[in-house]
Amino acid sequence: MLRHTAGRAYDELAWLAERGPLRARGTRPVVRDIGYYVPRPGAIEAFARIGAGEQLRAMAFRLEQGPDLRWRCTAVELGGPRMPHADDD
Repeated sequence: MLRHTAGRAYDELAWLAERGPLRARGTRPVVRDIGYYVPRPGAIEAFARIGAGEQLRAMAFRLEQGPDLRWRCTAVELGGPRMPHADDD
């Protein structure tokens, strides 16, 4: 998915991939539910609920259609620790 990201979302996905926040010992993560919202034409905000054993997590992301009509992920969030921002003090 990294090649289909733009801006800060690329850094956020790479940061999450290094930490493997959806891993659970001995249990494979399974998508339990998905949904989306269209805030405007050319933008979709989507979510997935992901279960692993007794653990349930949520992942949300925003897709935006560029001038080339390709969809790119422009934001991503996952419950748990967040990537520090350069302007966070």
